This record gives sequence, C-alpha cells and structure tokens, in this order.
Amino acid sequence: MRNRYKIFGIDDEPSVLLIIQHYFKSKFDVKVFDKPADAIANMQEGDLPDIIICDLNMPEISGAEFVEMVRSSGFFSSIPLIVLSATDSSEKKIDILNMGADDFMVKPFNPKELEARINSILRRTGKFATDSINE
Repeated sequence: MRNRYKIFGIDDEPSVLLIIQHYFKSKFDVKVFDKPADAIANMQEGDLPDIIICDLNMPEISGAEFVEMVRSSGFFSSIPLIVLSATDSSEKKIDILNMGADDFMVKPFNPKELEARINSILRRTGKFATDSINE
C-alpha cells in the first residue's frame, strides 16, 4: 500500500480547519495550523505536505505573504497551494494566482469540490489521484 498524501490546512478560523480535518482524514494525512508561521516551521523541520490549503486573510502572515514565501523558497516552491478566501474579487483571485497559487476557492466552499480540485492538482503533478472519499 502506498503512503497517504499529506495535506496542510492553514486558516485562522477553527471551523474551517475542522471541516478540512474531518472531511479529508479518511483519505489523507491532515495537519492543520492556525498560523502560517507554524506550518512553515514544520516544513523547515522536513515535514513536507503534498498539498497546502491556505486562507487568504490571516493575522501576522497573510495568505498572499505565505504564497510568496513558499514560492520563493528553493525547498518548498513546488508544493501545490490552494488559497481559500471569503473575498470573491476577480482582481484578488488574479493576483493570488499570478503570485503562484495553483487554485483559488471562495468560502464557504463545498468539501467535495475542494477534493476534486486537490485530485486534479495531484493528477497534474504526476501523483496518483485518490478515489473519491464518498464512494
């Protein structure tokens, strides 16, 4: 049996982290963080995710700053990133995608759609896609 894919969820809203943790735990190894700095510290210790789901509007380090930090790092730049935001602004989406995010979803989101987007990214990056969780 192959190793499970690892997801890092980063959001300052506990309810969003709970949704990510609960929905994806059956198919993925899920780690959640309420601060981007904690996720970065984990990654610097060698704990690398296969995909990162990150909120845009967070205190201390914003989602945009986090995307820039990950993309400018030689070690983390290839990790796929999905950004979540309550902002539905086309301009903001374009900015984040141009910064290097792989996808952008507006909150509230459907976990099934997020799963489909994760599977799409895993397929594109050459990783084997997981079966749908609810089959």
